Amino acid sequence: MSTISTQNESTLQTQRPVQVAQRLEKFKTTIFTQMSILGNKHGAINLGQGFPNFDGPEFVKEAAIQAIKDGKNQYARAFGAPELNSAVASRFHRDTGLVIDPEREVTVTCGCTEAIAAAMLGLINPGDEVILFAPFYDSYEATLSMAGAKVKCITLRPPGFDIPLDELKAAVTSETRAILMNTPHNPTGKMFTREELEAIASLCIENDVIVFSDEVYDKLDFEMDHICIASLPGMYERTVTMNSLGKTFSLTGWKIGWAVAPPHLTWGIRQAHSYLTFATSTPMQAAAVAALEAPESYYTELKRDYSEKKEILVKGLKEVGFEVFPSSGTYFVVVDHTPFGFGDDVAFCEYLIKEVGVVAIPTSVFYLNPEDGKNLVRFAFCKDEETLRSAIERMKLKLKRVV
Repeated sequence: MSTISTQNESTLQTQRPVQVAQRLEKFKTTIFTQMSILGNKHGAINLGQGFPNFDGPEFVKEAAIQAIKDGKNQYARAFGAPELNSAVASRFHRDTGLVIDPEREVTVTCGCTEAIAAAMLGLINPGDEVILFAPFYDSYEATLSMAGAKVKCITLRPPGFDIPLDELKAAVTSETRAILMNTPHNPTGKMFTREELEAIASLCIENDVIVFSDEVYDKLDFEMDHICIASLPGMYERTVTMNSLGKTFSLTGWKIGWAVAPPHLTWGIRQAHSYLTFATSTPMQAAAVAALEAPESYYTELKRDYSEKKEILVKGLKEVGFEVFPSSGTYFVVVDHTPFGFGDDVAFCEYLIKEVGVVAIPTSVFYLNPEDGKNLVRFAFCKDEETLRSAIERMKLKLKRVV
């Protein structure tokens, strides 16, 4: 009888409409999950989701193993293990020249995505206006929706994805609470120039606006040096700088991130963090200390390796027939797919997976107006060289330009 009852309950459950709060109704399963599932089904090479298919450095993994063996397995302090907070503060000083208090100005989170969520939920009130630069990491809009924010968008357009400064100046008003930015920029690979950052800073100071700056790709800067906006005059006091371990050390599954902010902003971030995750993995925090103490030679070698991977992918995509737009940072490249005759980016990416055997990400989901991104797709080069070359060969064999 119990088996029959369970089956009946299961049948009834599948007939019920899914339930979701209104603030999340417009958001579907993330495009990364959708494309990866489809890719797995068709045995496609995944150049879509931005995770490396190679492992992080041995010295960091060994530090995690040792921390587990040493019994560092219970809850960590809510806002971060003291050693990691200090390591983050030291790295921030090396990168920006700014001296910060690790106890009052660093909050360790479950990846940068939680840092973003804690910052939005802890510092943005319902109805607050927040400016985004499209295309944007899809978590931004969803988290702002959860916070009840009013989103205003500035669109960056190819080929250079430059900030339209006059449009930005017109958009920032006394009603603007914050600007949420990302440099180096996912998905385009653009790096914000000093002129652009200074323009943003000037507007923020003039209008008393705070900045949320996602800088997870700061060590993957190829064409120019990364500039942290918090380091500009008058900006530290109004900036939340968010970063993580995953991209730089090829350990995306560890989910170790942090937010750096002055005490008056850190308070709100920590309040939200306390009720989101409370604390972050203790042994992984211990290992993160070892990672952040890596010598500069590690970062030099990292950029050298990624520069070689980028060259392989960019050269190959051009040979396939794509228009490839410049990428100065991150491990992403955006291309125009329209020479192959598809009406939009989703149709192209589905064909690419099913018929060619390669996963890319349609960028229309990264815009408030999907039409703005329908001609563009994103490829990731955080893969070993054999994988990159195999994907290029598949595309050369099965993709044909029609324009």
